[in-house]
Amino acid sequence: MDLPTIWENRVRFEETDRQGVVFYANYVTFQDETVSQFFREIGYSYADIEAAGWDIHVVNVDIDYRGQAGFGDELTHGLRVATVGESSMTSEYVARRTDDGVLLAEGTVTHVAVDADTEEPTRIPDEFRAAVAAFQDDPPEGAESGER
Repeated sequence: MDLPTIWENRVRFEETDRQGVVFYANYVTFQDETVSQFFREIGYSYADIEAAGWDIHVVNVDIDYRGQAGFGDELTHGLRVATVGESSMTSEYVARRTDDGVLLAEGTVTHVAVDADTEEPTRIPDEFRAAVAAFQDDPPEGAESGER
C-alpha cells in the first residue's frame, strides 16, 4: 500500500524487545498515534469529537508484520480511511523505515462512532465524513452516503 505520510517517529529504546527490534504490539500504538494525527489533520482532534457529543472506539485491529525496525530508526506511518459506514469506518495503515522505505507493517483499524452519553453506536456526522473526503486524494467508500 502506498499511503500518504501522516505521522513520523524515531524508535525509542523502550519500544524494542530483547531481540533489539520494535516489539510487535508497539505497532498498534504507532497505528493509534497515526489515526490521532489523521484526525487532527482533518480538524477533528479527540477533544473536538467529544465536544461534538460523540466518541470513537476501536473494534478491530489487523496488522501484518513485514520487516524489522530497531532502536533509533526513523519510521514513517501512512494512513487513509478506506470505508465509512453508518457508524463505522475502516482505515488502512502502513509503517516504513524512513531511510530505505522498507515496509515494516501494514493493516487496518476499524472504529465505531458512539454517542458520548449512551455509548451506543451513532451515525458518523456528515461534517466529519466531508472532512475525511476532502483531505484524501481518493475519498473513502461511503463517505458521502453513509452506506454500510
